Amino acid sequence: MNLLIRLKIYFVMVFFTLIHEFFHVFVGLCLKEKIDSIKIKPYGFDLRFKVNYDDYNKKIKKASMLSVKRIIIYSAGPVINIVIFFIFLIGKMNVRIIDFEISNEEILYSNLILGIFNLLPIYPLDGGKIVQEVVHIFKGLRISYSVIQDITWVTISVFTAFISILILYYKNIVLLIILIYLWILTIRSEREFLLKEKIYQKLDNNVKESRKKI
Repeated sequence: MNLLIRLKIYFVMVFFTLIHEFFHVFVGLCLKEKIDSIKIKPYGFDLRFKVNYDDYNKKIKKASMLSVKRIIIYSAGPVINIVIFFIFLIGKMNVRIIDFEISNEEILYSNLILGIFNLLPIYPLDGGKIVQEVVHIFKGLRISYSVIQDITWVTISVFTAFISILILYYKNIVLLIILIYLWILTIRSEREFLLKEKIYQKLDNNVKESRKKI
């Protein structure tokens, strides 16, 4: 695969990534959420909405309406990629943007990869965030951190084995970069969860000390 073809695939991926991120924002605004901050990250945009305290006070099992809305927002990006994939799979259309033509195969490839990749239960990808919020609803916030941490490590291990075979077969450096990046995300998330667990343990110890004094 020559350099020009690789560059074209890269720009096609960027184009559909922007659509992916736009739908996160669009669905959030449809749910009457207000954007607090948007940060550009290698895996997409880190989108933060302002906390709506009315939703925070609406309890749903061990979480609140905020968790339900977050699940819907996190799902929006991968869902639009999958919808685009099936539309172009059935229609078998090409797209032309000014003088830049995107073939049907490139559209299918880009959206399938983006949809599957972002639904991987690896935190902080969309799939990992969705799983964490679902567990939060049924088991509580603290357990949700522990569960998604375990699921992330299992997923990244299986994914590493699969991608390693593809790297050896196709000799594709892009796959290696993606794999390395996922490991960086996983290690960073592990540190964040360990820090949160230390805070929980400190609170538990403070509660125990208070009970002893009583």
